[in-house]
Amino acid sequence: MKEIIKKIEKIAKTDKNQAVKMLSSAFQAIDKAAQKGVIKKNNAARKKSRLSKLIK
Repeated sequence: MKEIIKKIEKIAKTDKNQAVKMLSSAFQAIDKAAQKGVIKKNNAARKKSRLSKLIK
């Protein structure tokens, strides 16, 4: 999960279109981590929100 988030943050600085394509895979990883109990539900929502805001 952390690897995907870092990749998107790095790519978002240069290529927004590529970052948008990777966003769904990041959301899946974040949701899966929340479902397994690795992170809390609100933490997952916050991470997804911040990634979306970063890309737009």
